[in-house]
Amino acid sequence: MQGKDKLFSQPITQLGEFRFDDQVAEVFPDMIQRSVPGYSNIVSTIGHLTEQFHQADTKLYDLGCSLGAATLAMRRGVKHNNVEIVAVDNSPAMLERCQKHLDAFRGSVPVTLICDDICDVDISNASVVVLNFTLQFIAQEQRLALIKKIYNGMVKGGLLIVSEKFHFAEPTTQSLISELHLDFKRANGYSELEISQKRSSLDNVLVPDTIEQHKQRFKEAGFSASELWFQCFNFGSLVAIK
Repeated sequence: MQGKDKLFSQPITQLGEFRFDDQVAEVFPDMIQRSVPGYSNIVSTIGHLTEQFHQADTKLYDLGCSLGAATLAMRRGVKHNNVEIVAVDNSPAMLERCQKHLDAFRGSVPVTLICDDICDVDISNASVVVLNFTLQFIAQEQRLALIKKIYNGMVKGGLLIVSEKFHFAEPTTQSLISELHLDFKRANGYSELEISQKRSSLDNVLVPDTIEQHKQRFKEAGFSASELWFQCFNFGSLVAIK
């Protein structure tokens, strides 16, 4: 049974930076459902997009796989032969629980779990690559190099899916949409203390880009086309095609 996210419900004297440790892993499903609008829609559509774009005799990558929600969706979408999924995360606590989830929903498609920094992992012969709320935690100066590495490791016609929290360049828009997201979290039971402490913990850890920055980065990396396919408030998902 999953835990309820109460990590920031009491005053914390010294707030450290947000970490994907054992405490977070324990409550992660509850945390993300109550914090990220449209998350379930994004994960289910990752499965549909995988079904449409994966190719036989290739690899699929879930970079920053956490508990394996996107990995499981990808595995359900595989219809071709000789396909392997590589799921990568740098949190041992997350991967331990990810393996349990994979074992609970058995499938014929092999999944290899790797504990490593996604910036250091080789990408090769990939037809679908997923960064599901992962890129925002990578240092901004490393993001283009990572996207270029993914592009170079993909087969022609391959699909990259990038889900992210977005920043908006226009201050009035940023303020409006941020407030809508805060109302979403309040409606899901988070107190003002929880919202404030989690925001402070994530400062300088989660650094969002604008939608335009994402599209420009895809273009610089070499992708032939990219588009925003889902958005709810300041969260959404883009696709880029090689």
